[in-house]
Amino acid sequence: MDFFGAQDNARRKTWQLAALFGAAVVSLVVLTNLLVGAVYLWTARPGAIGGIDFSASLGDLPASTWVMISLGVVVVVGLASGYKYLRVRGGGRTVAESLGGRLIPPSATDYRERRLLNVVEEMAIASGTPVPPVYVVDEPSINAFAAGFGPDDAVIGVNQGTLDHLSRDELQGVIAHEFSHILNGDSRLNLRLIAILHGILFLGLIGRALLRGMGRGSTRRSRGGGGAPGLALGLGLLVIGYTGIFFGNMIKAAVSRQREYLADAASVQFTRNPGGIAGALKKIGGLGAGSSMSGAAAAEASHMFFGQPARVFLNSLLATHPPLEQRIRAVDPSWDGRYPAIAGLLSVEEDVPPEAAASSFAASGGADADVDIPTSLGEFFALATQADEESLARARAHIDGLPAALRDAARDPFEARALIHALVLDQDPASRRRQLEHLDRNADEGIRTTLELLMPDVEQCAPQQRLTLIELSVPALKTLSPEQYQTFIDNLITLIKIDRRIDLLEWVLHRLLVKELRPHFEGARDGEGRRGSLPRLADEAAELLSTLARESADGRSAEAAFAAGWEALGLDRERPPMISEEDPNFSRLNQALRRLRLLKPLQMPMLLKACANVALADGAPSERQSVLLQGIAATLDCPLPPTVAHRTP
Repeated sequence: MDFFGAQDNARRKTWQLAALFGAAVVSLVVLTNLLVGAVYLWTARPGAIGGIDFSASLGDLPASTWVMISLGVVVVVGLASGYKYLRVRGGGRTVAESLGGRLIPPSATDYRERRLLNVVEEMAIASGTPVPPVYVVDEPSINAFAAGFGPDDAVIGVNQGTLDHLSRDELQGVIAHEFSHILNGDSRLNLRLIAILHGILFLGLIGRALLRGMGRGSTRRSRGGGGAPGLALGLGLLVIGYTGIFFGNMIKAAVSRQREYLADAASVQFTRNPGGIAGALKKIGGLGAGSSMSGAAAAEASHMFFGQPARVFLNSLLATHPPLEQRIRAVDPSWDGRYPAIAGLLSVEEDVPPEAAASSFAASGGADADVDIPTSLGEFFALATQADEESLARARAHIDGLPAALRDAARDPFEARALIHALVLDQDPASRRRQLEHLDRNADEGIRTTLELLMPDVEQCAPQQRLTLIELSVPALKTLSPEQYQTFIDNLITLIKIDRRIDLLEWVLHRLLVKELRPHFEGARDGEGRRGSLPRLADEAAELLSTLARESADGRSAEAAFAAGWEALGLDRERPPMISEEDPNFSRLNQALRRLRLLKPLQMPMLLKACANVALADGAPSERQSVLLQGIAATLDCPLPPTVAHRTP
């Protein structure tokens, strides 16, 4: 799966979607003008033959009338789309709740729910993305969806039937499919599509309202003959609206169908197990309920689901998903064409246990095994940009290798706060005492006690484990109230500042945590902006590379490391001097990272390679350097899978 190419393709798809929307609006403008013209000819002279005055001319209407009608259609469609867009601005959580989703607590212990959460955690850590909240929709069918403007506000949702009928391998295939939609930018496109289609449909809703309003007094008005034009206008708008639905469904089909094939292929690439997603698709065919969904919200979001939620008129033309048979044969060419009979729930005994689903990497030692650290730029980048079964196994090893007390704490909203605070406590006794005194005064009761219980295990955590704990904590922290969140963030910032020595890795992990939590509490952002090129952002790149070079210069020349990074950028300009301040200027670095986030997707690999060149200037990177690269890449919205796994202390 080419992450950067997929992101660039998603941006091009956005422009194609805008062009299709523009064409649909133009069609609605033309049809509405024709409708008003027909009503005018009908009502020009009531005594005309057949109700239509053939001597009247549309030229009798001033040009301003047509202009006002056209502008009115554009404004109505625009306002309706804008209103819907504001409704979905809450991101993935808003969509999941509109579909009737129930949030699964991160600390859930029910077997099927825990299995799902484990799979989602592994997929997120393996792909370098934030662990998303997970919802269950009370539907007996097999289906799933991913929603959100980006990884930071994304959610995963599954039907109850998905939990009840799929094995762990099949569930893993479905979740990998949904993660590919998040990574490829499809979920953002899907939310925009919901808003756009609502605007196209809105004229039909106006027509329906007119018909209902005219119908209440139809008998009285019909005696005077005054109701016919209104009824005609309402009926005409209703027809135009449903014409808009037809074109809207065509847009959905055009945008969605090919992406489903790509997501299926990405799932196979990620898990290296075509039987997983193929088995899930076959069970959809064998289950009576299939992948069907009930409710208007599900129909509106049909393009977001794993399977086609309902049959549509002209199914071969307007379906948002390819035919089930074609999807199965694309991943399992030897399929015999028969669907399995689904009789009752899948029993725990029939399910594949997590240990059996692990790859040879985990089976050969899991968290206790050493993994080769990449020693060349090519090897590092091949590992870092390719989410596959190896990274999935590394992720499982990272999670399983955590002390049980810390893993459980990360999944509990109260204990997760204490855990994150423990991760930033200073080693200096005087500084730590001031930090704990601050928590006594400002944190919720019990936070310090929990922190002290976790501290012995926290002090033994390696950098990669610290990053994993932060990622696992995000879903639990998203369940905090806004007041609890603000208190938590304020305390965290104060703890970091108390020792007056801010470590670069500590700062990066803090920025990563805030970046992943902020959209949930402060509103999701579309994530799009004016994209910049490397030549335009060369100063920001120099700031980032200088910071990394100073951090990586243990017994080697920071200047040489900076030069190696700058050369990888391939810029046609003289190398600037390295910024040689002893301590990082975090304000300047933060501004540089914010601007570099808007780098064009196809140029982002050059920046990441430059950062890796700095870390690899003197051979193999340390675990700290690898985690630092992961953290920086994540702040740039370019998730990197974990590239190293060290022996658990």
